[in-house]
Amino acid sequence: MRCPSCGSEDVKVIDSRAANDDAAIRRRRECEHCGHRFTTYETIQQTPLMVVKSDGSSQVFKRDKLMHGLVTACAKRDIAPATLEALVDDIESELQSSPQHQVRSHTLGDMVMHRLAHIDDVAYIRFASVYKDFKSIREFKQALEGM
Repeated sequence: MRCPSCGSEDVKVIDSRAANDDAAIRRRRECEHCGHRFTTYETIQQTPLMVVKSDGSSQVFKRDKLMHGLVTACAKRDIAPATLEALVDDIESELQSSPQHQVRSHTLGDMVMHRLAHIDDVAYIRFASVYKDFKSIREFKQALEGM
């Protein structure tokens, strides 16, 4: 760490404490050369999650996009927003804890469907109809019979 005032590398930590709900460490530092005091923050740098689409392209995982799909599937259903937040939190945590930093869109869709099946049957079918791209009534019937 270099002093922002004089550039010296002779800097000592004089105070450390948790910050940002324990997601970071705040360190108060002092330059031993010029006496300048400054604050730094230490945080975990997470590698962004990537979603690999069926066409082979990839994009950054977007929590908001997943939440939007869930809200659409759950429209006019008696499902608390907190329940959907918890579902997205659960999926994101599972993905973050994985040693790989990418997930196939098919796997992500299956994760959502598995969780939705335990929350609401109608929301599950709505999500499945878009995710599986149902083309006919027969496909709807097969999905309903498989529940």
